[in-house]
Amino acid sequence: MVGRRLDPGERILWQRVAATVKPLDGREAPLPPPPERRAPDARGVPPRPEPPSAPPKAVGKAAASADTLDGGWDRRLRRGSVTPERAIDLHGHTLASAHAALDFALGQAIMDDVRVLLVVTGKAPRPEDRRRGLIRASIEDWLAHSPYAGRIAAIRNAHPRHGGAGALYLILRRRRGE
Repeated sequence: MVGRRLDPGERILWQRVAATVKPLDGREAPLPPPPERRAPDARGVPPRPEPPSAPPKAVGKAAASADTLDGGWDRRLRRGSVTPERAIDLHGHTLASAHAALDFALGQAIMDDVRVLLVVTGKAPRPEDRRRGLIRASIEDWLAHSPYAGRIAAIRNAHPRHGGAGALYLILRRRRGE
């Protein structure tokens, strides 16, 4: 298939991705694309190579986290057909007690090999009310710095039947080889 040529930043990114691919059994690794050559200008002077541009960066907190769900999981979560195995409600907690309760509940869920934990936080903060939604605003940072961060496969907004904008699903990784 003939398409557009990759710019230098895209080419570098593609080479990084291609270097991580392991060929199927009995097949050879594909050869990297040949570097693009530019024609010399009218004076016969070859053009200077362009400095490589930085590869495109992921946008937003969700892209920065290790997001390992497949499309089937996301479809089931959007439809509300996934039932959380356990839930924790953080309403009425202070920031400190909510953080402690979340860590405790997450630790218990991991010990019991729970797959989906529902965290009820309350709705996100409104621009005009700075005190509303502090737990919801802090929860992603808490989870990112949690000792259990490596066991969290994904964080998704809950379906309306499970709390909608005021709740989150934490999808936890299964134990391996135990």
